[in-house]
Amino acid sequence: MIEEILNYLESLGITGGLLLAGFFIGLIAIVGICKLFAKADLPCWKVFIPFLNVMTLMKLIGRPTWHAILFLTPAVLYLIPKTIIELAQSFGKKTTKDYILALVFNIFYILNLGLAYDEEYQGPSYQKKSLVNENLNVA
Repeated sequence: MIEEILNYLESLGITGGLLLAGFFIGLIAIVGICKLFAKADLPCWKVFIPFLNVMTLMKLIGRPTWHAILFLTPAVLYLIPKTIIELAQSFGKKTTKDYILALVFNIFYILNLGLAYDEEYQGPSYQKKSLVNENLNVA
């Protein structure tokens, strides 16, 4: 079935264009995430190692690194938009407009955060909620 689809696309001449577009989108994503890591004083080489980049991203937004394992299970893919929003919050983007832009134009938004000079890493945005912290009102 997949071979038939690829043969059909190849007969239309679309395969090369799709591969080229995928290559450039991947390149944009790598450059954007590398720039984000640089702003957070993290080494850029971690972007190129497949599972280490997700673990480093979890550390960047303040999540426990074991949350990266959840990205391997399809049932927990709702974490991807949540993580994108938390990444935007880590760079001070906290309006609804910023959340929508981050979700719709994901790769280009990350590239913009990485390349913009006025954007600074403000620290982890993930806040672990627990009943102990909510019930203790120590000032």
